[in-house]
Amino acid sequence: MRKHTLLVTSLSIIFLLSACSTPATGTPSSSSTSTSMPTAVVTPQSTSTVTPVPATPTSSPASVTQFPDPATYQFSQVVSGLNFPISMANAGDGSGRLFVLEKKGVVAVVADGQLQAAPFLDIRDRVGSSGNEQGLLGIAFHPDFKQNGFFYVDYTNVNGNTVVSRFSADPAAPAASQAADPASEKIILTVDQPFANHNGGHILFGPDGMLYIGMGDGGSGGDPNGNGQNLNTLLGKLLRIDVNGGDPYAIPADNPFASGGGLPEIWAYGLRNPWQFTFDSLTGALYIGDVGQDKWEEIDYLPAGFAPLPANFGWNLFEGTHIYKSSGSLPTDLVPPVYEYSHSLGCSVTGGDVYRGAALAQFQGIYLYGDYCAGTLWGLIHLPDGSWQNQTLFESGLNITSFGIDEKGEIYFVSKQGGLYELTSK
Repeated sequence: MRKHTLLVTSLSIIFLLSACSTPATGTPSSSSTSTSMPTAVVTPQSTSTVTPVPATPTSSPASVTQFPDPATYQFSQVVSGLNFPISMANAGDGSGRLFVLEKKGVVAVVADGQLQAAPFLDIRDRVGSSGNEQGLLGIAFHPDFKQNGFFYVDYTNVNGNTVVSRFSADPAAPAASQAADPASEKIILTVDQPFANHNGGHILFGPDGMLYIGMGDGGSGGDPNGNGQNLNTLLGKLLRIDVNGGDPYAIPADNPFASGGGLPEIWAYGLRNPWQFTFDSLTGALYIGDVGQDKWEEIDYLPAGFAPLPANFGWNLFEGTHIYKSSGSLPTDLVPPVYEYSHSLGCSVTGGDVYRGAALAQFQGIYLYGDYCAGTLWGLIHLPDGSWQNQTLFESGLNITSFGIDEKGEIYFVSKQGGLYELTSK
């Protein structure tokens, strides 16, 4: 399919906020005790009431220190006609294919710029997608997919609970006809969900070969069960498991609670709804787009080798850098976001990816992310002095559901409206 330029719209943020329903934001809490702060984008350094865990911030060695002129770039439409796409990934097998998850339970294939007629996987018979934040939510291909044919998905089942499963495809099959076997499902993990929203769902293999699983706080609004700070539940956490070391998985020996004190799968906690997270393919740094309550959206960050673990990102004690729930004493291990923006600019952050492609040198090291409601796309740069610079780059006018990269490191996003878009030069 011929690429089409994504046109910038003149729709206002106010219109978008009133016209859309986000797959990553729960019911606003009327009992919020967040402090009143300026509505402009701010950096935590100027507003944070959290003491960061000491670290030595460094920028990546191949990162730009200023933003390119966005007028010379665009997000070009690659394909249309997708049915509520929710996530995108590549298989790392050299085929160049892109795999797009559709909410109701289909993994579609884009090859050579064309949406293929036959899906890679169809599990609509077991996916529950009636809730706005339910459905087929995440996919991660095993680092050895080309040899073993294994990949993993995260979905909500017909009962509304989270399921993480392994499926397989014939690794010897030609890429053009390769399809996964729906009957090959091996359930790895299930998590009961008390409410229909805040399911998280994004999964990734990290640079260490471990499978990371994003779990929301269980839903409703304001984390009524206190799951974010509770180490005896998997809700409101980033999990880390070893799918190669056990059946169905093993606990990595260096997980912070591998020897007790909390559930052993937990790697980080204090998250509300980590809709999408990513690892910088060059530095190994972790970025999380954690969806806020009713005032603030945040970007969390951990450099590779961060210590001591676990990292506590603060929910529901904090929304962004702002006190949400009063507490007599605060934990000492809180890690504040590196950036936040208020609901005057959007309502649901869609975490993105760090650009490491070869085509656009001016974007090297820039973390690109967006907002589901506003359709705005921003860039975030980690500067050599450890500070962060944020800039608005594009206005899409679309409901941005996810970002992803291809095998060459080029960056894309998908929208609820059914399109897949790639960042290109004009």
